[in-house]
Amino acid sequence: MNEQIEKIRTATEPLRQQIIDHKVYSAINNLEDLKVFMQYHVYAVWDFMSLLKALQNNLTCTSVPWFPKGSADTRHLINEIVVGEESDVDNKGVRKSHFELYLDAMHQCGANTAQMERFITELKKSGDFGNAFSISETPAEAKEFVDFTFKIIKSKKDYLQAAIFTFGREDLIPGMFLSLVNDIHKTFPDSISTFKYYLERHIEVDGDHHSHLALQMTANLCDTNEQFWEEAQQATIESLQKRINLWDGVYRQLEQNKAARKQ
Repeated sequence: MNEQIEKIRTATEPLRQQIIDHKVYSAINNLEDLKVFMQYHVYAVWDFMSLLKALQNNLTCTSVPWFPKGSADTRHLINEIVVGEESDVDNKGVRKSHFELYLDAMHQCGANTAQMERFITELKKSGDFGNAFSISETPAEAKEFVDFTFKIIKSKKDYLQAAIFTFGREDLIPGMFLSLVNDIHKTFPDSISTFKYYLERHIEVDGDHHSHLALQMTANLCDTNEQFWEEAQQATIESLQKRINLWDGVYRQLEQNKAARKQ
């Protein structure tokens, strides 16, 4: 494996471990708690798709007339990932993006999708993130998470986009969370079967095949440029910290809900 990739992995391992060991997972004890988690997490699922499309726009020709752009190897890598993320299949064999699949999972279990739907509606209408966050009453931690992602998108630096896509978003679902979801599924099989499928599919596709493609894409884009690798490492560190902050927000909300129920 590329020496620079190993350097990033070593530098970010403490943060990755914080995410994997985060106390939010042990705070999810029932279906109601899981709904709260999903209402925050859906923002990360949505902006992951935006990050993906930013990479495709930067690395391939997405305008007409068409002209060859960049490396054919890199075009192949991003296009293959896009196909899997934007037009996968749900548990009934119907074509769906992973974001649409996640919304289906939220609807099935009764999680509130109104915030995300208002956010998207306003963003489509005005293109103004501030208005969209305000109108949808997006949680502060989710707003900060999305803001950081779009800061990287707007940088137009494809190697930074690839870095946070590769190191900050894939394979961060711990076994503990999967076990917890499986336990809830035993009690509510008709409520979270879609979410269970989403997680299993995420691990099967995103955490295995796509992660290898993304690593190669990042290596291609940074190549031998030391400054690119240094910037990529810093962006990855910031990305992982935003994920920790997002999980902190979910945890605080869960604790507030539990305290309110005791009153």
